[in-house]
Order: sequence, then structure tokens, then C-alpha cells
Amino acid sequence: MQEARQHALAWIDRQAARISADHQIVWNLCEPAWREYETSRWYAERLAAEGFAVERGTAGMPTAFRARWISPAGPGPILASYAEYDAVPGNAQDCVPFRKTRADLHETAPGFIDPHSALGIGSLYGVLAAKEAIARAGLRAELRLHGEPAENMCGGKPMHAAHGFYDDLDAVIGWRPAALRTLANTCVWDTHCGCYWSRVYTFTCDDPGSWGDVSGDGNAASHPHVRARTPGALDALCLMYTTTKYSKEAMLPHAGSWSVNEAILSNASTTANNQAPRFAQIQYSWRAPDIAMAERILSVLENNARHVAALTHTTVRGDWISRTRPGLPNHALAEIVYANMQAVGAPRWNDGVADFANACLASAGRDAPAEPFAREMSALADPRDAERALRATLPPWQTHYTSDDYVEYTWHAPTVKFLVGRARLADSNPSLEWINVALGGLPEAIDPTIVTAAKVIASTIVELAADPASLKRSREEFNHRTGGGIGGASWIAPLMDTGGPSPASFAWPDYARAGERKGWIVPVTAGACD
Repeated sequence: MQEARQHALAWIDRQAARISADHQIVWNLCEPAWREYETSRWYAERLAAEGFAVERGTAGMPTAFRARWISPAGPGPILASYAEYDAVPGNAQDCVPFRKTRADLHETAPGFIDPHSALGIGSLYGVLAAKEAIARAGLRAELRLHGEPAENMCGGKPMHAAHGFYDDLDAVIGWRPAALRTLANTCVWDTHCGCYWSRVYTFTCDDPGSWGDVSGDGNAASHPHVRARTPGALDALCLMYTTTKYSKEAMLPHAGSWSVNEAILSNASTTANNQAPRFAQIQYSWRAPDIAMAERILSVLENNARHVAALTHTTVRGDWISRTRPGLPNHALAEIVYANMQAVGAPRWNDGVADFANACLASAGRDAPAEPFAREMSALADPRDAERALRATLPPWQTHYTSDDYVEYTWHAPTVKFLVGRARLADSNPSLEWINVALGGLPEAIDPTIVTAAKVIASTIVELAADPASLKRSREEFNHRTGGGIGGASWIAPLMDTGGPSPASFAWPDYARAGERKGWIVPVTAGACD
């Protein structure tokens, strides 16, 4: 096993230049959630060229995929990782030490804040390195890499889970670039992510004429400019927005790190004339540490929507975008991964990266510290110590924190989530977030994070393929926590419905393409897409 692991690590080192170049490709594509067309195609073509069988458009999602490779020695345990690749609108910062939107992009176009560009490339090369080592060592295994769209809406994985794509997995190794100082270069231990639920409410005015003629003078009311107009869908949307703002304070006690956010989706059903808007859509997304709290928020939203529809002469329909389950720990697998993290070590950055960050700070009118990055980003943290540090900020009853849709894997197979430090400012002021975006595109800053993650993934996959006892311990813990595995007494089934419209079908932020030109489709200033 040790020889196979070393082969995987050496292979990654030899690929360093290509890893960096591939990350730049994805970072520059910067496509938003559900619209990662070019990025998902790039991954699919790359995996096919590496000998994987690739299914595209999985679970009804155009930008999702599943890639599978079986060892020449024959089938074995099914070991999986995943790539995420969606960018976030409003973060199109260029890789320069001052505020500047990327060339040919609008200032509200997407960029990588997490950065998912690094996450996907790290997973890709971890799986490819494991493939090389497993084939060379004659081990038996099946490797999978899932392409997961729209993680920033927690969208892809709940759909894959509901369609059964995870049911035959033996282990899942997930990661992300660290966002919290308390969770860097470590594994999540007990306090996994909680629930993220998202729903689009569509208000429709199907029969505006039935609102009625109350003018008393049929001749006067016959002209559309003076006719009493039904409130319609736009009024419904506005009333839903304000009603929910008023009722938000009464949804739950102010504890447990829950939140509710909204977005108004584009509405091209009418212009500003005397015709009632026929439809309007608003998306609500909420985070809560457990299902009971998420259900309470849902009940308030549903009640608001029903009453608003009645007041505005509309009908309302709700469609799920995401509905995640709270994450399930697996200590056995976390211990295996952290041991491999210790062998690989935390990432390190050269002095030029700090110089770049300090130049950014200077351009923002800030003093340059001797060390701009949090020290935790380049130091290992035992998962138990990281857990204690995280829990120091949480009430004792709260078992889950924040949101991420990797939790869907945890209910179908032993799953680990590890976090790798990145060159991220110690100063967490939101006005400086553009600097972290710029650092995510700087090869000297982000490549060490990607390489570290790839090595941990490859090492872990090789170990699980070579050591059935490791898999057995992880599976036994999974079965214990679920009360018997999938379908067990304590198991939670997928919460998404496979019969509704695909979450990808709504009017999400997108690019307008004309030949090789690409412009943001919802400009805020004239000529933004010229």
C-alpha cells in the first residue's frame, strides 16, 4: 500500500504545471449555478480522455455528470469524490492587486469566492492519481467522480441522491478550501453542516379579466387605460417579500444560526402598461441546524404565499430547488483522512503571495501586516481540537452549523469532509472579500491548496482500495449511525421530489452568448453587454 501511495503522490508532483493550467481554465470560465455548460463539458471531456465512462446530464441536470473507471484488475469497492464548479454572481474580480472587474465581464458577473474552481480540480487530480496508482499496483476498485452543479444553491447533490446515484457507494471523500479559521487543514468531526432548503414561489394571474368591472359606466370602463386592473403577479411578489420580512422575526427564536434569504427572479411577462403582470417568481433559501427548524420556516412561507395569492387575485405554486438533510459523521473515515493529511502536510506559500495580498490591502487603504494570512491556514489541526474550537461558539443543543450539500452523501455511504488551508486574509472584513477572490486566481496562492487536497484524496482512495479493514470500520460506523444502513431505523431518506421540474429550469443568472462573445445577461448599466 505504501508504494502505491507514494506513486500517487509522485504522479501529482509531476503534474504540477498541468494542475495549475487546468485550474486557470476553470477559474476563467466562471459560470454561475445551473449554467456551468462549458465547465461541465470540459470536465466530461477530460475524464473521457483519461479512460472514464462519463454520463452527462445526470438526474435531469444539464450540467451534472457521473464518471466511472474500473481497475484492470477488476471491480472492487466503489470509491467516490466530487467536483463542484459554480461561481457566484457579483464577484468578477480580476487577479490583480486592486479593484478591477475581469476583462470583457460585467461587474455583476460571477467569480469564485469559495473557490469551487480549486475544489473541482483538486478532486479531479486526486481521483486521477489514485487511478494511476491502483492500476499500477493491481488493486481492485471502481472510482467515481460526480460533477455536482449549483453547490452555492445546494442544488446538485440532493437531486443525485433522490435519483439513487449514491446508493451503491462504499466511501466518499469530499473536501473544500477552508473558509473558517477553526476548520482549516482538518476534517469535520461531529458538527457537520445542517439543512439548506430553497423554494421558488411562482405567482400567476391566469384570468385578470375576472377581477370585475366596478366603474359603474360600461363605456368609460371599456378603455384599457382607465379600467380597474387586477393587482396581478407583481403585486403578489412585492407583498410576499414584505410579508415575509415582517414575519421573519416571529419564525423562530434568535438562536441556532438560522437565516432566510431571498432573490427575485427575472420577470419578462409584461411592461409598465395597464396589463396585469401574468407571473412573477421569488426564491427563498433558508439555513437551519435541523429539520424541525427548517420545517417551521417553511410553514410560515407557505402560509404567507397562500394569503398573498388570495389578496392579489393570483394562484401560487411552490417548487423545490434544494432540500438537504443534516450531515452524518463518520469518525472512522475522518481518522483515515486526517492521518493522510498529516503525511502530506499543510500547504505553504512563498513570500510573493503575501506581497500580493499586502499590495491589495494597500490599494484598499489598509496597513500591510507582517503576515496577512491567518496562521491556521498553514497549520494542521486535529479534528477533535477543531471540533472543540468550533463548538465554543455554539449553544450545546445545536448539533449542526452552516450549510453545504455534501451532507447528502453522508446518508448513503461513509463520507468525510476535509478542509485545506488557503491563502485567505486574516482580516474578515466583508469589504475586503475581493482580495480573497483575486488570491483564488493567483497560481502561487491557490495551487498549493489544490495539490494538497489532491494528495490527500489520492492517498485515502489508495488506502481504502488496499485495506478492506479500513472500509469495514467505516461501514460498521455508518450502519450503526443509520440504524442499519440505507433504509435503517435512524436513516433519513432524500427529501427532494424526483417528479417536479428540474431546478435548472428556472430563470437563473446567465450569460448571453453571441459567437465567441460572452456578456452578462442582466446588466445594471446601459451597454454592459456591448
